[in-house]
Amino acid sequence: MIILAIETSCDETAVALLEINRGYFKVLANLVASQINIHKKYGGVVPEVAARKHLENMLPILDKALKQAKVTPKQIDAIAVVYGPGLITSLIVGVEAAKTLAMVWDKPLIPVNHVKAHILANYLKGEQGKLEDIKYPALCLVVSGGHTSLVLLNDPNDLKTIGSTRDDAVGEAFDKAAKIMGLGYPGGPIISKHAENADKEDYKLPRPMIHSKDFDFSFSGLKTAVKYEWEKERFKDEKNIRKMCAAFQQACIDVLIAKTLSAAKHYNVKAILLGGGVSANRELRLQLAAKVKDELPKVIFSQPDLHLTTDNALMVAVAAFFETQGGLAKFRDNWKNVKVDPNLEV
Repeated sequence: MIILAIETSCDETAVALLEINRGYFKVLANLVASQINIHKKYGGVVPEVAARKHLENMLPILDKALKQAKVTPKQIDAIAVVYGPGLITSLIVGVEAAKTLAMVWDKPLIPVNHVKAHILANYLKGEQGKLEDIKYPALCLVVSGGHTSLVLLNDPNDLKTIGSTRDDAVGEAFDKAAKIMGLGYPGGPIISKHAENADKEDYKLPRPMIHSKDFDFSFSGLKTAVKYEWEKERFKDEKNIRKMCAAFQQACIDVLIAKTLSAAKHYNVKAILLGGGVSANRELRLQLAAKVKDELPKVIFSQPDLHLTTDNALMVAVAAFFETQGGLAKFRDNWKNVKVDPNLEV
């Protein structure tokens, strides 16, 4: 099966072609047109600007992907597209492009949940090989600019959200903290870079909801604590900024790890997965892996390849593959029915 996948949920125009045969996969193309440099000057993603850039990028990147994969429309078995959650104007561009291709080429159209795609990216390691064998039940910590949640999986198509953020997502908190400190956008990579080899104990920041009995998160109070410290004069030099970045990052990581381990023990899972843009954070990857090994030695820990942490279409293709386990027939003429859902949940 060859799947053409499209992802435009935020500010990345992504197209991929993935071949899967009897549990083995091969990446034929994986292209992403990023808009980070465009949105930097605004300190965040501007939805209408993002949508216009998607319109400009879609056909060139699609054409490039097909040429790179050396695949003709006739060889494609299905088209997959993210229909939510995300920015509504961005989603519309990708969905309408996919619907048009499905109609013109007479292909099944598979709608994919963006968060589910981030989770199932864990099935792909490298450019080709066998799909990963994930043990169930599994728990995935999904962390990004728009999402912070814990999702329980009984199989690739049986997912249940057991915890989510009550306010800011952790990636959003990184962006806001970086903005307070005048460090730029996006905040995650900038704060992570400043935090390297810095003292993370100098500033005593809160760990919101770390001891609550549920699996929900809250990061707005942590962001506010950074704001209060910023107003103090001693904080405004490079050394102290680096210390604050380290303290803020560690506070976020402590909460994420504590909640994940608590949920994993409660549900007696066999695997812990990581997914989403913030899963690229080096300290989070290292510390969560170490904690799982120490406290849950029988539990397998999996994290996606770095290039699959941020928004991409390969993760959409593998999620679509699992959607087709009952066959492609139900997705025929689906181009007539698929609609965007910016508030889609798992």
